[in-house]
Amino acid sequence: MSKKTVLITGANRGIGLALTQQFCARGDHVIAVCRRASSDLHETDADIIDSINLTREADLLKLQEQLADKNIDILINNAGLLHDGQLGNVDAGMVRAQFEVNALAPLNVTEFLLDNLDDGSKLVFITSRMGSMADNGSGGYYGYRMSKAALNAAAVSLSHDLADRGIAVGLFHPGFVQTDMVGGNGDISASEAAERLLKRIDELNRDNSGQFLHSNGEQLPW
Repeated sequence: MSKKTVLITGANRGIGLALTQQFCARGDHVIAVCRRASSDLHETDADIIDSINLTREADLLKLQEQLADKNIDILINNAGLLHDGQLGNVDAGMVRAQFEVNALAPLNVTEFLLDNLDDGSKLVFITSRMGSMADNGSGGYYGYRMSKAALNAAAVSLSHDLADRGIAVGLFHPGFVQTDMVGGNGDISASEAAERLLKRIDELNRDNSGQFLHSNGEQLPW
């Protein structure tokens, strides 16, 4: 397998860090983007671009400028934000913040880095089955569910708009992962989730572009 250049957002911890570690371990060139680099991230071979807030246009312009001469084979929009939001205690500000990070930022990152994507490259969104309408059997988490559903809608549109360039778009639910975002709860480790996600990314192509998949390969309902 030829060496790839992979850009990962939210690469300082959790799934983003595990993906960075595993892509580096197999010899790929990783560009790790985050707000604050962690000591674990510094221990990898990734090129780190920190102090980037993906919800700020000025920071996206800075990122665009730093990557002006770089080709990206795989762009992974991983950074995310989760807040609880139960009926009777829905905070509109928290809902808006989740939209900014989970839905608007990935679209804007993609928009700002479109010229870095070669024809035939891959565009990946780490989404959530909590954005599924058909799979919602418990309610709650209004901002998170709504923002991930919006992300899914954007990613499907991108799969159509980028088809002529041969760019495949993947929407992957990592599973219930033991990260800080969920207070360390979860069914699988970040390392195992990243291992599964790498398989899905390797399998991603024009024929399965735009599909909504669990990291275990299961197709998820919209």
